[in-house]
Amino acid sequence: MAGIAILLDLCKKNPSFCSPQSFHSSGFFSASAAAASAAATIAAGTPFASRFFFGSYPKVSHCDAAAELPEDYFANIKRVSEDIFKNDALKYTVKEYKIELKPLFSAFELRPFAMTTLRSFLMFYLPLLEPATNIEEDDDDFLQDTPEERHIDFVVPFKKSVKQIVRETTVVTARRVLERLAVIYVSQRMAWKLLKDVPKSAVRKSQRGMPITMYVFRVSRTTFRGHLLGVEAAWLVQTGIEIYRCFSRITNSEESDEVNITEQAKLLGKKISGITIRCGASLVFASIGAGIGATLFRPSIGQWIGCAAGDLVGPIIVSVCLQKALHVDL
Repeated sequence: MAGIAILLDLCKKNPSFCSPQSFHSSGFFSASAAAASAAATIAAGTPFASRFFFGSYPKVSHCDAAAELPEDYFANIKRVSEDIFKNDALKYTVKEYKIELKPLFSAFELRPFAMTTLRSFLMFYLPLLEPATNIEEDDDDFLQDTPEERHIDFVVPFKKSVKQIVRETTVVTARRVLERLAVIYVSQRMAWKLLKDVPKSAVRKSQRGMPITMYVFRVSRTTFRGHLLGVEAAWLVQTGIEIYRCFSRITNSEESDEVNITEQAKLLGKKISGITIRCGASLVFASIGAGIGATLFRPSIGQWIGCAAGDLVGPIIVSVCLQKALHVDL
């Protein structure tokens, strides 16, 4: 259609051009026909609406079937594509959360069990090694009278030590169970945060060059998450022990009336409230102590020292403050 329109335009401008003699006598027919066909091809290739933007000049694409490509042409294309892929992969990396679960009965391994046993026996046998002194005794009587040998009972501290060993191993085993439940029922990211190795995380944070306040906050938050399952396991074990003691007192008591049951229930609620407050104080003070200790000492050792100190001191401070303020014995 475009070629026909061009021919009609030429006929209007030059009427002699359309005569049969001019078509057959001159050789312009072949050139005009070729030009018309080329223009028609170009016009067909270029839409009418786009000529205003791209012009009406011909766009020619050459194809040389006999052209030879360099030997490393495809190798260069492959290398460039790999570089682009690597750069995009660096921009859009997905963080992998590696969760390493400790054995379920890790508390009964040789080294942890030996440390728990040694700590428990020292806790109850060291007070027996203190010498007994009588301040009211006069010096003269002390020189004249023969001191009587004090009988030391080793059975009671032994029973307490065994109970402490059972309690600590039960807490550690309960924590391992909670870790497996966390891996199953919470997201992978949250489970990774709960099971993270906090001392190693403190070392990695110290290498980022962040301000001290931000560093203390980050270490405290990480310690709070990593210490949460341990505190929760301790709360479950202590609560279970108090519930067992409550039912044991009810069943062994001679008076089995409703008044005794009500009193035991109130005592159980008071015990559970005290356990909850102590566990919460242990968690908060351990997190704060870990953040402060990581700044005062080496990150890994300081975090461990601060966490242990806060775990030990926190319940004592809260108990003393509540006793003074509310006159409540926790």
